[in-house]
Amino acid sequence: MLQSKQHLIIFTRYPEPGKTKTRLIPALGAVGAANLQRQMTEYTILQVKELQETAAVSWEVRFAGGSLQLMQDWLGKDLVYQLQGEGDLGERMARSLFDAFGSGAEQVMIIGIDCPGVNSHLLATAFEQMQNCELVIGPAIDGGYYLIGLRRYITELFANIDWGTAQVLQQTMDIAQKLHLSHVLLLPLADVDRPEDLAILYGDWEQGK
Repeated sequence: MLQSKQHLIIFTRYPEPGKTKTRLIPALGAVGAANLQRQMTEYTILQVKELQETAAVSWEVRFAGGSLQLMQDWLGKDLVYQLQGEGDLGERMARSLFDAFGSGAEQVMIIGIDCPGVNSHLLATAFEQMQNCELVIGPAIDGGYYLIGLRRYITELFANIDWGTAQVLQQTMDIAQKLHLSHVLLLPLADVDRPEDLAILYGDWEQGK
């Protein structure tokens, strides 16, 4: 499957109203929240395609919800799609990393679509940083992270984490330090998960253009 030693995995969800961006439904409605999920996924894919113009990076879309047919109808048949599968976020991320390293990748990065500040320049910087360290993390302002990059499969980083809480980044870094992993932290950025986050959305998108 892999075309490159550098591989990028996008985690997203099929934009079905009522099942995606649910914390934004009070502000946007079910259809509006799903449309935002759609727009943010498409924006992220545009940034990855822009990255490919200057870097030899292969990539895939790991999705939840919907079906392969629905994903292809939405984003096209020329992309590589994989189901996220069962389990919590950590188990799903660990599985995607295991698959990528098993297919020959030497540097693997996972990003979500919730952070409009993730652009092609930031992704290029993250891959550059991975040349010199074992772990690259993009901290989210809410205490999680928007990007994780590794040069080998390290399952411990995804176990015993309180996913969806403000402790995710700190717990991950505690594990990294116990494992003596060399690491780099990227610029902290804001996720768009809650109604109060919407104000930052269009400003970041404009800066990314």
